[in-house]
Amino acid sequence: MSRVAYYRCSTADQSVDAQRQAMGGGFAREFLDEGVSGVTLAADRPGFSKLIEYVREGDEVHLFALDRLGRDALDVQATVRRLLDKGVRIEVQGIGSIGKGVGEIIVAVLAQIADLERHRIKERCESGRAAARASLAKTGLTHRGKPSLGRPAAAEASVVSDWRRANDASIARTAVEFQISKSTVKRYCVVL
Repeated sequence: MSRVAYYRCSTADQSVDAQRQAMGGGFAREFLDEGVSGVTLAADRPGFSKLIEYVREGDEVHLFALDRLGRDALDVQATVRRLLDKGVRIEVQGIGSIGKGVGEIIVAVLAQIADLERHRIKERCESGRAAARASLAKTGLTHRGKPSLGRPAAAEASVVSDWRRANDASIARTAVEFQISKSTVKRYCVVL
């Protein structure tokens, strides 16, 4: 019997460290997917695919939360069923052991809640974008006071280009001066 852990976080700027710390340790193996959305089917995630190949009958898969398996209710339920059919126990932090029967009912309800939350997040994001677009059209600024919908520019292109030209600076030196990436400098200074 092998105890394994699975961790997932949705964006590249997040980390699985909090999940790992909360679950303690003592796992034979850890599988993780960082920067992978819960909308991506579990079988399509590199870390989870390796976990499925690794686990055998009698193994335990430990999760920080059921929604780490995903945000699509049907996929979460199918994934749980696949693990249970292999004879693998699923342990979820704060819930306990998930087994066939009542455990699958609990999974179904929790997976539906995760799926609902995914849809609500999508609705809130779209509502925010609509408010930003309306305000931008009316006042020239978003409802949050930004001049555009996207991220603010790292630096003003003409200032970077002028500074580079005036100082006969390399791309690397310019990047350091303005604390921007080399690719941004190249984009801002197309012709020098």
